Amino acid sequence: MNRKIYQAAFPAALIVAMAAFLSAIFFADATPSFAASGKKKPAVTARTSAVDYTEAKIKELQGALKITGAQEGLWNNLTLVMRENAKDMDAITKDYGEKTKTMNAVERMKFHSQITEAHLNQQKKLIPPFEALYASLSDDQKKTTDTIFRTGKHGKQRIK
Repeated sequence: MNRKIYQAAFPAALIVAMAAFLSAIFFADATPSFAASGKKKPAVTARTSAVDYTEAKIKELQGALKITGAQEGLWNNLTLVMRENAKDMDAITKDYGEKTKTMNAVERMKFHSQITEAHLNQQKKLIPPFEALYASLSDDQKKTTDTIFRTGKHGKQRIK
C-alpha cells in the first residue's frame, strides 16, 4: 500500500519540482555576471507566445499520433484545454519583461511561484481529457505517445 502511494506521489512531486525549476530558468532575467557587473544586458529576442507554441505542438502531436476520426472528439477536448492553458499563461506573462525591470528578489520569487502554481493547475485540467484520449488510442499510438512523453522524440527523430 505504501509503495503504491510512493509510486504515485513521487512522480507528481518530481513534476512539480521540475516545473518550478524550469520556470525559474525560463523566466530568469539576468545571470549573476550581468547583475554583478552592472553592464546592460543585450537585447532579448522576442519570446514565442504560449498560444503560438501550443498550436505548433498540437499540429506536431496530431501528425505523430495519427489521430483517427473516431478519436477526433477526444482529441478536440484535449486541444481545447491546451489552448485555454496557453491563453492563461500568456495572460500571466504578458508584460513579463516590463514587470521584471522593477521587481525586487522577493517579488520575482512570488511571480515565479504564481507561474508554477498556474502550471500545476493547468496540469490538473489537462489530465482528464488526456486520460480519455489515451484510453482510446491503439497500442501503436500508445507506444508513440509514451515515447514522445519519455524522450520528446517520435522514434529516433524529433517530432516535426
